[in-house]
Amino acid sequence: MMRRTRSVALLASATALVLGVTACGGSSKSTSSSGSGGVTKGGTLTVLNKADFDHIDPQRTYTTEGSSTDLEIIRSLTGWDESSGTPKLVGDLATDTGTPSNDAKTWTFHLRTGIKYQDGTAVTAQDVKYGVERAFSADISGGPSYAQSLLVGGADYKGPYTGKSLDSIQTPDDHTIVFNLVQSSADFNETTAMPGWSAVPKAHDTGSTYDTHVWSDGPYQIQSYTKNKELVLVKNKYWDQSTDVIRQQNVDEIDFKFGQDEAAIDQQLVANTGSAQTSIQQWPIAGADLASIANNKSVQDRYYKIAAPGINYLALNTTRITNIKVRQAIEYAIDKTTVRGAFGGSAYGDYATTMLNPGMGGYTQFNLYATDPSGDLTKAKALMAEAGNPTPTLSLAVEGGVTTQTHFADAVKASLAKIGITVNITPIDAANYFSTTSNTKNQYDMTWQDWIADWPNASTVLPTLFNGKQITASPQSNWDASYLNVPSINAALQAATTMTDPTARNAAWGAIDKSVLAQAAVVPLMYMNFTELSGSKVGGIIKDTVLAEPSLVRAYIKK
Repeated sequence: MMRRTRSVALLASATALVLGVTACGGSSKSTSSSGSGGVTKGGTLTVLNKADFDHIDPQRTYTTEGSSTDLEIIRSLTGWDESSGTPKLVGDLATDTGTPSNDAKTWTFHLRTGIKYQDGTAVTAQDVKYGVERAFSADISGGPSYAQSLLVGGADYKGPYTGKSLDSIQTPDDHTIVFNLVQSSADFNETTAMPGWSAVPKAHDTGSTYDTHVWSDGPYQIQSYTKNKELVLVKNKYWDQSTDVIRQQNVDEIDFKFGQDEAAIDQQLVANTGSAQTSIQQWPIAGADLASIANNKSVQDRYYKIAAPGINYLALNTTRITNIKVRQAIEYAIDKTTVRGAFGGSAYGDYATTMLNPGMGGYTQFNLYATDPSGDLTKAKALMAEAGNPTPTLSLAVEGGVTTQTHFADAVKASLAKIGITVNITPIDAANYFSTTSNTKNQYDMTWQDWIADWPNASTVLPTLFNGKQITASPQSNWDASYLNVPSINAALQAATTMTDPTARNAAWGAIDKSVLAQAAVVPLMYMNFTELSGSKVGGIIKDTVLAEPSLVRAYIKK
């Protein structure tokens, strides 16, 4: 696929979230293991990726591939146990999922005993505090900014490199950490399942280079990391299975190889010879290969199809494409049939008309634009006429060196040429794509985007993508790619996050979704499925429906 971004978790209701995260799609076989019954130890698992990660620094990572990989290296306060097929929130570093008080404005977590770093030293509450504080530093860019918005004093705190700590995070002893929030948050303990809520020992923090030096308290540690080429993980000998309900330590080594063409990876895994038998991919099957692989009966027991809690869309920069008539014309002109074809056709997902997915809390079915997914050129041309028949030249940013993205860009260019718009395609290195497009200094009129919710609820989608207040608040990691900044929408987003009644809140989310589409700020393209292959000797793969990734936490190599 593409590099998959993740949303910010902002104050969604626990009830809605629990209902949302149980959704799981796909007909492929999902194998999980409990540590017995055929699970074997040893061997090397190879992960074939088309590009390196944006980040694996836990306070900077904001892609599903990076977050999934971090599960092997670091542990967050809470986490998702998906071994039963249904995500269950559990304590990870913490003994349980936390204790709220003060009307859920204060959350207390107690750390498990016996958790150690790769050098044998104990993980402490002070390390977790320091890890969370790192995210406030300007030197640690690229990750989510939810800590800044949730914690008291976060708006003004500049991180630990200034020599100061954040008083709203308290550590009364080595195994207790307390967070004081700006407002009630019934689901804060689901926010703490994100990688950023993990421990970083100050003595081993290398700042902006921590990506290649992440200090492990998980089952695997970094042995070597050559950017854009290879990451090798080996066992952390101080990891203790008795402290970890999520992961296992079955293989001796996990070897991530970067830089191969998508199609070449697909072909290796389909052929299933040599080292491909013990390999898996994290980035989805290339669009050109998807239909044939989806219908290939010989690979079905190692084909993972996961319904993603996310959306594939085209963001229109409303500060650069200022005429709403032109933006609306683009909505009508895009031929979604050719766009979906670029990503692999119907196996990739259903056509989208909203930013919220069916089955997600807050989803409301509506369509403000073309009823035919191939578009409505008559309507699009009429809107361009109302705009004065401009003939603009617009830049479109896509991931470079990715065949799927090339075909997507060509499809958009062809669609818009029919209404007098010239599209200049700008490929950006896939490993740096979201770091580039999320920086407010970018000069693109349109950007390809996709978004995976932190968990399937509107509160982890709409406030992040369309609250204009964050544009200047997070200039280096602004996820409002359409630069939409409408005061009424900003106010509605804030109001919805504080609603306690799930029915009223979901109705509010649906109304906000419709307001965003009325601004023609984005073109929803597809509700996504993500599909990956593994070799025949890879066992223990779990379909992670939170990250929409094949989870490696219990992977093993069959003998």
